[in-house]
Amino acid sequence: MKRRFSGDPAGAPNRTPNRAAELAGRGFAAAFRGIKAVRPVRPIHPRGIGLVGELTLTGAAGRAAAGLPWVSGISWLDDAGTHQVRGRFSRSVGLPESLPDILGLALRISLASGDAGGPGADGVGSLGAGGAGDFDGAGDSADVGDVLFATTGWGVPGRYMLLPKLDVGTARFTTLMPYKGANGPVLLGLRTLSLPGRATGRADTGGNFKESLASGDWTLALSYASPAGRWVQAGMLHLRATATATATATGDGDAGDTAIRFDPLKHPLPGAGTYPWARRLRERSYRAARRPAARVVGAPDPAGSTTADRASTSRRQGLADERNTMSTVTQVFNSPASAVWTVIADGWLYSGWVVGASRIRDVDARWPQVGALLHHSVGAWPLLINDSTKVTAADPGKRLELIARGWPIGEAKVVITLEDMGEQCRVTMIEDAVRGPGLAVPKALRDPIITVRNRETLQRLELMAAGGAGA
Repeated sequence: MKRRFSGDPAGAPNRTPNRAAELAGRGFAAAFRGIKAVRPVRPIHPRGIGLVGELTLTGAAGRAAAGLPWVSGISWLDDAGTHQVRGRFSRSVGLPESLPDILGLALRISLASGDAGGPGADGVGSLGAGGAGDFDGAGDSADVGDVLFATTGWGVPGRYMLLPKLDVGTARFTTLMPYKGANGPVLLGLRTLSLPGRATGRADTGGNFKESLASGDWTLALSYASPAGRWVQAGMLHLRATATATATATGDGDAGDTAIRFDPLKHPLPGAGTYPWARRLRERSYRAARRPAARVVGAPDPAGSTTADRASTSRRQGLADERNTMSTVTQVFNSPASAVWTVIADGWLYSGWVVGASRIRDVDARWPQVGALLHHSVGAWPLLINDSTKVTAADPGKRLELIARGWPIGEAKVVITLEDMGEQCRVTMIEDAVRGPGLAVPKALRDPIITVRNRETLQRLELMAAGGAGA
């Protein structure tokens, strides 16, 4: 078993797996490049929740004292200690959150000795809910290690099969591919021990689960196993959302996400080697996923961009807006701008005038302020898609800019402006796709469809304003 997984290029038993992995890696990379055409920032795991926490390892001595197998063959696992952690929870395919998806949990672990104190009252040691002390989790320091987990089965062969899940509490996460330890291949796994009191267990990145992580710990057991062996618990992981989880938008355009790009090949764990076939399988895909993509009008800034980068991008985007005019519809309303804004400012009325919105499930109390979310459903029963619309800019009474989501169809940028004309007002609505399959539709076909839809939208909005809706 050890020789078969060793990945020694000189060993005849390994040449075929390495060639197969090379071919598979090329195939995955090609697929990633295709996905990036419609999802340029993160082709998979497009939305996530930024996490901070603490990992406590019992070490070989602790496992021996508990009567457990004590040597894992990975030095990092066999040393007792407490480590600060940055993380990201995400849904791989980005399906509507009412559907199961392959769940991902990426961890960046501080490897510096003595990097965390004892547990504090909040359950995450000196980190609390707001940060990671002096641990720069977003950096590329040699003192960090990255681990990627995805939902799989727990037994054999299920631990080598990706499984879509909807419930975090019952999900099992593994590294899927084994590490090369001193005693042979080693898998790492995580299972949930407890969730915050407010959590329903539903694996969403923008609803209950995310909100509950802002006020309580998600506790998981870290275990290891040989390819067909039983799992042995090696430590405890406590995670919670960062303090900015409901206030900060990252390069991916979602509040509470993180700009960290996790890479276990670049940031390995001590003693956890990578088999050549696993490296061949991963490397090309990682490069393809992180290759800078062409910007689209209205798309979010790339993660990790500097202030100067964003300023330069903003100037280029302004020129792009002039060259690539979005679908524009204008109508004069026989109502003052204040009456129209009253309707727009009431998120619960959204499905009454926006064509395609079937119902409103929840509205942030601060709507329509920047960053506020409106949770809606699109389609007709029973084929409904649950997603959200986010305010990206607002000038009360005059202008509202939105990113409307409806995955797997994609995302659109919508800008509504009101021009006061006394007892009347001129309302202009511009829209275009910015992410997702909608971008694959030629603009010559896309614009007429959007225009017809938005003409009806403005007619509905005028009727509601004239009738005093929202007042």
